[in-house]
Amino acid sequence: MSEGRTHFVGVGGCGMSALAQFHVLGGKAASGSDRLLDRGGIAVLRRQFEALGIRLFPQDASGVDRSVSELVVSTAIEDTIADLARARELGIPVLHRTDVLARHVREHKTLAVAGTSGKSTVTAMVFEILEAAGQGPSIITGAPLNSLKKKGFIGSGFQGKSDLLVIEADESDGTLPKYAPWLGLLLNVSKDHKELADLHRIFQDFRARSGRFVVLADAAGLEAYQEGAVTYGFERGQVRGRDLETSGRGSRFTVEGVRFELPLPGRYNAENALAAAAACREAGVPLATAAEALSRYQGIERRFELVGRAGDVEVIDDYAHNPEKVRAVLEGAHARIAGRPRSRVLALYQLHGFTPTRFLKNEFITAFSRALHPEDVLWLPPIYYVGGTAVKDIAAAHIAQPVRASGKDARAPESREAAAEELAREARPGDIVLVLGARDPTLSDCARGIFERLQARWPAA
Repeated sequence: MSEGRTHFVGVGGCGMSALAQFHVLGGKAASGSDRLLDRGGIAVLRRQFEALGIRLFPQDASGVDRSVSELVVSTAIEDTIADLARARELGIPVLHRTDVLARHVREHKTLAVAGTSGKSTVTAMVFEILEAAGQGPSIITGAPLNSLKKKGFIGSGFQGKSDLLVIEADESDGTLPKYAPWLGLLLNVSKDHKELADLHRIFQDFRARSGRFVVLADAAGLEAYQEGAVTYGFERGQVRGRDLETSGRGSRFTVEGVRFELPLPGRYNAENALAAAAACREAGVPLATAAEALSRYQGIERRFELVGRAGDVEVIDDYAHNPEKVRAVLEGAHARIAGRPRSRVLALYQLHGFTPTRFLKNEFITAFSRALHPEDVLWLPPIYYVGGTAVKDIAAAHIAQPVRASGKDARAPESREAAAEELAREARPGDIVLVLGARDPTLSDCARGIFERLQARWPAA
């Protein structure tokens, strides 16, 4: 790549944002555009980008001139975008986001975390373990790390002092096989974005291109990945977790006599921690060092993140956006309120995109019908739509109605604001509130708004 400015189209997206951060923290010039920024959205991210030195332009081609050496796009960027048309007119190379990430993978000793659930959490855990071990890793991931945010970084892209790089390797657009990491880690495979058969083809290609490989041993369907790999799990595996105890506040287990204590609820997070420890041991980190680092794990943005507590009601903000992740978060929430009399889970889940909602409709219905308890309440506001070409032949009510028919209280209000108002009005002491969903950067504002309504009902003494 010749020296010059790299322009990221759709820079507000989680994957593009991380690449832009990584790029500029490496001392290179970066700029970007995003239609959400044009509409006045993600104002906080705008300030963070500008403070970091990433120049922002309207998505009208004004940021694309001959000072741009390459233009980076994602699958979400349509051919009609003005920035893309101008780049082609000027003969500027246009690269897909994953091509740029693959370049970084080749240039580093990379640990790539893959799977349909838990990638962001495990990527952060691996980074924090390697950091605690003094190995100076870099990271490119989809969710900002709280540990990096506290140091003044945006938190999803960071350059360390060594050649170690930890990445979240996404399978959603089928580009995962572009990466050939030093170590590949496969957490799980469930229907998400694509049918299972298609996902397995993608993950098998990833397996073949990885040097070392670490894979979960407990899950059915992953047997084909295990030959020659390091396996982990609580039921079987070479790196075996034992004596697992979970509660609403965390989990404990041992590995080869080393005690792990994790400040996150749910078996799924214990499994995430075990995966991170197994991968880091391949990088030379002793289990005891991993256990110490994970005991101080600071979490990532919007992963079972506590917004606040008012009137003995907790508000949790979480990125869960596929049926398996929703089920896991509901499990963690129920564990957190176990033993509290009359406590309920009040969940507001915003579906994103008409195509993914249509594709996973039956799985969502099953997940909510099984994971919700009879006393819980679910609000499904209108599907989040950011623009572009879409067939709008499905609505939140198409999921809420079958869930309600299963005996659960599922509602499809006319707006998210109406859902938030109703939820805050119906909450009672001991309840836990979940605000769930992806892609929409204002969901955290929604969670904070619910918390503020609860504070108004129960002012602090």
